[in-house]
Amino acid sequence: MLIVLFGLSILVFTMLKLMPGDPAVIMAGLGATPETIQSIREKLGLDRPIPEQYWRLISGLFNGQIKAITYHTSVWAIIFERLPATVELGVFALIIALLISIPAGLLSAVYKDTLLDYGVTTMALIGISVPVFWTALILMLVLGVVLRVLPVSGRGATIGPWSFLTLDGLRHLVIPSVALSSVLMAMNARLTRASMLEVLRQEYIKTARAKGVREGVVIIKHAFRNALAPVLTNVGLQISTIFAGAVLTETTTAWPGMGRLMVEAINRRDEAVVLGLTLFLAAVAQVSYLVVDLMYAWVDPRIAYD
Repeated sequence: MLIVLFGLSILVFTMLKLMPGDPAVIMAGLGATPETIQSIREKLGLDRPIPEQYWRLISGLFNGQIKAITYHTSVWAIIFERLPATVELGVFALIIALLISIPAGLLSAVYKDTLLDYGVTTMALIGISVPVFWTALILMLVLGVVLRVLPVSGRGATIGPWSFLTLDGLRHLVIPSVALSSVLMAMNARLTRASMLEVLRQEYIKTARAKGVREGVVIIKHAFRNALAPVLTNVGLQISTIFAGAVLTETTTAWPGMGRLMVEAINRRDEAVVLGLTLFLAAVAQVSYLVVDLMYAWVDPRIAYD
């Protein structure tokens, strides 16, 4: 994990340095004198050699001394301030996706080559093909502008850091969470269907049916649990998909989370925030992959860890 994070930090830092524009000019604003711009460059350490700039940025992130340029506070403070909004959005999107996609994929496999199967696979194909921001815009247009039943942007009222605890917050949460869950639903439905079809062709399923075991028990107890391991892997991998989709969804719906913070920081060339966010999201994704690997033994008793 440390090697991956180190390599990622170098890659992101290099990309930031290759971007056009000067953070000092953006921070100084229009009409700033060359002396003011040079003073800001010296204050931010932008006049120093590239390796020294990298070390200053990385060490400043981990000891908490470096601050976000445009927010005038610690990088980690602004990240953890936006974290609850993104966690809330991601969790609700994942719950919606799992509640719909897994039963849909299961039924699609059980009733293979029927209208239900064709409908699920068609909707899954559409969900994978349509960009998240387009889905969000359509939902905003239909539910917010035409029908006027839901707000189109913002987060709404909160209790502490959470908005789902209030009715207004829940209403604001619907459009971004449904939009973000569209891609997750499509991927999980397709994978659940494929995994179930593979398991249903196994000999032990035929044996269970030949013994007279009820079809519901065969499907749920014998087939579904053994088909769950690939789906669980995909759910773990979708943690990074949630954060990537949140960048587009939060920007489109003005949701004040980490995805929108990333876009703001890139536009303002706030290198410390961009690098801190990238490393934080990468670490979260890697931990989620580790948790998924450890959960395999619970899902499939045939797997053991030495």
